[in-house]
Amino acid sequence: MSFIQELADALARDVLAAQDELGDDRYYEQMAQVLLAASPTLQEAFMTSVRIRLAERRGRDFLNRTLKARREGGSAPKPPRDAGAA
Repeated sequence: MSFIQELADALARDVLAAQDELGDDRYYEQMAQVLLAASPTLQEAFMTSVRIRLAERRGRDFLNRTLKARREGGSAPKPPRDAGAA
């Protein structure tokens, strides 16, 4: 992992934790604007880390809900529809 990726990922982790505390699920967008003004390279790496971390959260939530339903005898949740599908 490059120095820029390490910085961006650490900041993404901290910003996502802060936005949970702030109750603002779009706070990362404000940070992206700050970074873009200073370093487009860091902003791009930051946004990649944010997207990956948010996707992992959604995937983990789906996994947990599926396992909970299975253990409780309920129906598994349906995955979201593919946005690219017709």
